[in-house]
Amino acid sequence: MRWFNKPAPKDVWDEEIQWPMGDLEAAHRIRDICRSAADSAERVGRLAGGAVSKKKSDNDKNRTASERYQRAAKIAMEIALKISDDLLRDSSVREIVELCLKANDTKTAQILFRAIQAASVRGDVLKEHPSLQP
Repeated sequence: MRWFNKPAPKDVWDEEIQWPMGDLEAAHRIRDICRSAADSAERVGRLAGGAVSKKKSDNDKNRTASERYQRAAKIAMEIALKISDDLLRDSSVREIVELCLKANDTKTAQILFRAIQAASVRGDVLKEHPSLQP
């Protein structure tokens, strides 16, 4: 329930993107999106772990969190595709991989991990998440 009939605030990923966007600005945008969606991703990750609630309000929150995570990941991936600098793109994809792993979406995380080309970034991700090892 919203107080005083205020509309819900817009999410970072729902804001209009003004193209052309520079690589640094795109990387910052991806980082902001991933950090804003982290709470939803963690909720989705708990659901994937088997946490089930019988309350209708919890089911609504879970559905909303899942939709938020999916929208955020999709927009972040679309922005990452347009980054021309290889190292900056790889570090941005790493942010998205972290978001996917919080949501326990290992299939998407593995696909994105394979897209990382820089050896240093790949090594850092593997140190933190050895389960992504091919």
